[in-house]
Amino acid sequence: MSAPVTLIGLGPMGQAMVHALLRESHQVTVWNRTPSRAADVVAAGAKLADSPADALAASERVILSLTDYQAMYDILGTATEALAGRTIVNLSSDSPDRTREGAAWAAEHGARFLTGGVMTPAPMVGTEAAYVYYSGPADVMEAHRATLTRIGTARYLGEDLGLAQLMYLANLDVFLTSLASLLHATALLESGGVKATVALPELMLTLVGAGEMMEAGENPAAQIEAGEHPGHLSTATMMGATADHIVASSDAAGVDRGLPAAVQAYYTWAREHGHGGDNWTRIIDAMRLQDGGTAPSS
Repeated sequence: MSAPVTLIGLGPMGQAMVHALLRESHQVTVWNRTPSRAADVVAAGAKLADSPADALAASERVILSLTDYQAMYDILGTATEALAGRTIVNLSSDSPDRTREGAAWAAEHGARFLTGGVMTPAPMVGTEAAYVYYSGPADVMEAHRATLTRIGTARYLGEDLGLAQLMYLANLDVFLTSLASLLHATALLESGGVKATVALPELMLTLVGAGEMMEAGENPAAQIEAGEHPGHLSTATMMGATADHIVASSDAAGVDRGLPAAVQAYYTWAREHGHGGDNWTRIIDAMRLQDGGTAPSS
């Protein structure tokens, strides 16, 4: 029998994690504010605790899969006397600052803390494709790495408790914006009579190939770190002109302009600040808001 684990929060992600742990012979205790959600995992071998305090008492390792950090306070705040000696692994989403505050709160009650961000949908939890970002004390990470690897490959980022949350949100920034752009582009094509079943497969080719295209002939990551933005392959002026055309076409088609106009504003900023001949990566300076600057208006 592998190490006992408590898991609190039985949404689709929490349930998937319980099943992954059970498959590896862990004794899993669960608790959820709606007890009926535990039926499936209990049938698979998990034990349902009567209260948060009982759930904490069952295992030294406690994984939280909740909506946000306020849910942690709402649930564990009723059982703070049971936190001492526990390791809380909070895989809930929130801001980095809220994460650090949550870790300090747990420490006040005698618990160690790791924060994490699950970078896979529930059906992929426990598979080779799954991975999770973690940050927090290195010794705590190593003590629990074997158990946490049951959920997905553990990618440890360092001691800063807010770092895993920041990496998670940065990835979701890309993901959510990409999904929105796919739908905006689909709406734009629909205005020309192209059905979504035709549009989306074509649009996905650009999304999937973006990384390869971006790396062709240049190294944008190294250039950004060096503060260099050579415009020998593309320029802010050229990319900005395309952004202008997308906004104009959206207006003509009666499709909402909010998303492309936000992108357009960054290229307009680059041109207005004398960076039109620089690479498209120059727009990161508009996003950084250095020296108390204001965001470009769309």
